[in-house]
Amino acid sequence: MLKTIKIVSSITWLSALCLLPAFALGSDDSLNGADTAWLLSATALVLFMTVPGLSLFYAGLVASKNVLSILMQCFSITALISVLWLLYGYSVAYGPAENGFWGGLDKMLFNGVTLESMVGSVPESLYAAFQMTFAIITPALIVGAFAERIKFSSMLLFVGLWSTFVYFPVSHWVWSSNGWLFQMGLIDFAGGIVVHVTAGVAAIITALMLGQRRGFLAVPMMPHNLTMTMTGAGMLWVGWFGFNAGSALAANGNAGMALIVTHFSAAAGALTWMSIEWIKHGKPSGLGAVTGMVAGLATITPAAGSVGPAGALIIGIMAGGLCYLATNFLKHKVKIDDSLDVFPVHGVGGIIGTLMAAVLVSGGLGVFSGNGYAEGMAMGSQMLVQIIGIVAVGLYTAALTYILLKITGFATNGIRVSADEEQKGLDISDHDERGYMI
Repeated sequence: MLKTIKIVSSITWLSALCLLPAFALGSDDSLNGADTAWLLSATALVLFMTVPGLSLFYAGLVASKNVLSILMQCFSITALISVLWLLYGYSVAYGPAENGFWGGLDKMLFNGVTLESMVGSVPESLYAAFQMTFAIITPALIVGAFAERIKFSSMLLFVGLWSTFVYFPVSHWVWSSNGWLFQMGLIDFAGGIVVHVTAGVAAIITALMLGQRRGFLAVPMMPHNLTMTMTGAGMLWVGWFGFNAGSALAANGNAGMALIVTHFSAAAGALTWMSIEWIKHGKPSGLGAVTGMVAGLATITPAAGSVGPAGALIIGIMAGGLCYLATNFLKHKVKIDDSLDVFPVHGVGGIIGTLMAAVLVSGGLGVFSGNGYAEGMAMGSQMLVQIIGIVAVGLYTAALTYILLKITGFATNGIRVSADEEQKGLDISDHDERGYMI
């Protein structure tokens, strides 16, 4: 009996070994099994960044009476954007229309996305799913700007409109081969402009239009659960490997370099922010460490496919220092209540990283990873393109965000909860539930 089992086991293993080449290549010669497997993993990692990563990171930073509202907003955005992506979002962003500003509607409801359709060496269905996770996390980032004071109905309507008229078209501009900024040679490997500049600019416009939380800078507004925030931050750090390394769309050296520079920038950002607080206040804080880490991640994102480890260290240090200064300036000097510092961390970080991609990609500096300037570019011309991208997308996002908030306010009879509802907390006023049973 034992001999029979050994024979069957040997045959099974030999059969599996014979099938490995077929699995690696797939049924289509253009399909690469390693690339596909890596992108499957990266897609899961990026979704993990929003639910639960960003959800917990933000939820721990607000008052306990609003913890469930933050979790609900991030969770609902995930569901809403997923459906919009299927209906028309993917088509607008990556459709076949030869138009520099939008992809058309030919791929509505994933029309033409089949078992056989490919993008590079991976199935188009997987590519669409990967890009969908970026479309999900970008408006979820904006949640931090209007935390603790927006109506749930207004939030849902605004996010749907904003994704439709801002995120989907801008994705086409920057990442579609037909996009006008792509054609100019803009470097944005994983979303410095598409994700962080759009979310950051939308955040500051939203914060201005909603106004300050009641008691802002007058009474302490401390995070209610930093353990939750640090747990979410750890999830973001891990998930960001899928965000940046996954953007290589292949299991290769470019993905490996993007992963390691992402890690080094995050580490440098955390240490820099923590050190500034230590020197200024006498003690380092956990909140400062995780905020610096997120700043490092956001800032390396556009340059992750271009710079090397030394460049990542420079970017991380810049992120920790400059985003710290931007946060304090915005909150204490200008007194804008961007509740969870979306613009100074993501907006400023995205701008810095996009600009530094034009500098640190230079082979002469010895800090790049091998993917140089766009064809025919030098540092000056590349920097000009980067600036054009930032300014164009920033102005477009600001204008559309303002218009869409006005439309949302008209449709929902105001976008802000009442003073009584804000005092009571959004968990009860919006959802008739409590995050904690006291």
